Amino acid sequence: MTSGPGRAAERAAGRGAARRTALVTGASSGIGRAVCQALLARGYHVLATSRSPEKIPEADRLPGATYLPLDLTDPASIEACAAAAGPVDVLVNNAGESQLAPLEELPMDALERLFQLNVFGAVRLTQLLLPGMRARRRGRVVMVGSMLASFPLAFRSSYVASKAAVKAFATAARRELSPHGVWLTTVEPGSINTGISARRTRYLADDSPYTDAFRTVSEHLDRNEASGVSATTVAATILKAIEASQPKPLYAVGSNAPLVFTLRRLISRRAAESLVSRKHGLR
Repeated sequence: MTSGPGRAAERAAGRGAARRTALVTGASSGIGRAVCQALLARGYHVLATSRSPEKIPEADRLPGATYLPLDLTDPASIEACAAAAGPVDVLVNNAGESQLAPLEELPMDALERLFQLNVFGAVRLTQLLLPGMRARRRGRVVMVGSMLASFPLAFRSSYVASKAAVKAFATAARRELSPHGVWLTTVEPGSINTGISARRTRYLADDSPYTDAFRTVSEHLDRNEASGVSATTVAATILKAIEASQPKPLYAVGSNAPLVFTLRRLISRRAAESLVSRKHGLR
């Protein structure tokens, strides 16, 4: 059975004050759920967020986790979630939307929603939880980004920009917070087999001149993700970042990350862009 906040607090108190609390956004499936499982196995008190926790079937709920409602597009919901969470030692900003569209045809309301969810909501939640981490002189904030932020791809401009933004926030603010015992880091997964392809929002005009190239990229993305690493593998890397004494600014996992990041340092930016395009069927 999933516990409510009262029972969770009693259980945490019974196990001692040293027990750490972690809040994971987008925890109902995929990477978020796998991160919650990994943290529970390590003895963390886990706060798992979802837009509508009451709609999660009992069989799909993680035993030991406390579920909190959170809509990152709603400022009031973000404030309420932070207040309900109380003191938090670890924040994993995982919730987000994957988007695919030609830049020319991307609806502005879709772009604004994407940035509110992927960037502004995550940043605001982080702001609300940082004072407690700083006061206790311990904390970890993990931004779940994407390797596409390091290797941009056509028709993914909005998604790439949002993931580059959260990485920039974490990287730039590290020096502000590390003297206070709080570390910010980014984990960039490559292709992941989590079913995200079916949930990706796509925008393409009926008479679009980009139709053929768009469909090619879309098909290659779906295929790459079908053979990508598991959410459990990504969760293990996130746990590594959380439990490092001084986490690195960036961790990457999947899509042959060690090789491709090494290659990126050895070849020109234009050559790297060309390789990414060819991997997704573009010439």
